Amino acid sequence: MSSSAPGPAASRPTALVTGATAGIGHEFARALAERGHDLVLVARDGARLEEVAATLRADHGAAVEVLVADLTDRARLRTVEARLADRDRPVDLLVNNAGFGLKQRFGDNDVEAEQAMLDVLVTAVMRLSHAALGPMGERGRGGIINVSSVAAFLPRGTYAAAKAWVNSFSAWAATEYAPRGVTVTALCPGFTRTEFHERMQVTPGTGMFWLDVRRLVDDALADHARGRALSVPSPQYKVAVALARVVPGRALQRLQSIGRR
Repeated sequence: MSSSAPGPAASRPTALVTGATAGIGHEFARALAERGHDLVLVARDGARLEEVAATLRADHGAAVEVLVADLTDRARLRTVEARLADRDRPVDLLVNNAGFGLKQRFGDNDVEAEQAMLDVLVTAVMRLSHAALGPMGERGRGGIINVSSVAAFLPRGTYAAAKAWVNSFSAWAATEYAPRGVTVTALCPGFTRTEFHERMQVTPGTGMFWLDVRRLVDDALADHARGRALSVPSPQYKVAVALARVVPGRALQRLQSIGRR
């Protein structure tokens, strides 16, 4: 299912954002539309997608296409891959943002829920990046922002392991594709005031480790424009990441209150 509205000139760049109806993904969509991008928005909820699309068209004059897709569904994932691979309608920026979180510990979760999390956080990121990088490399320009987490630097079960994969993959792709004109950035936020935590029944806080989503996205886009392979927002999380790289794993296990975006 998809819909679009006529947009202005074809010279406007196009960004595809997954998980675009709420939280960090919604803010990426808003910020990119404000900066002159047309959009392809991907999420599971068609009604919310249409609502967000209508607002962005009205507020920013962007042409907005919607793709309803549950990224755990391989058939629906392929529709998003096909859109990214379409040479006639190039996507200039891919934001792999779709999130997935499980509140319980690994052994207490249903294994199918664990599999679904990896499908969204790892498989979808890999497949969508693969679909995007070919056309971008051919054109000699393009970019990917993979929304990871500071959890990637901490021993926190399969969520952290998935995010560590995103970081490693992004670091490799940044080096591999830079000579072809493609910038790849891993964004590693910490706690951010969005719906993500509410859906996990975690009450957003107001302390120094809770980030403003608009500032987070502005900083991420600035880092991406500078060609940075890693974007860690805020001085406090830069310090946390630096410590995580030198502190033994057992000590890091005590930092359970930090790191899930």
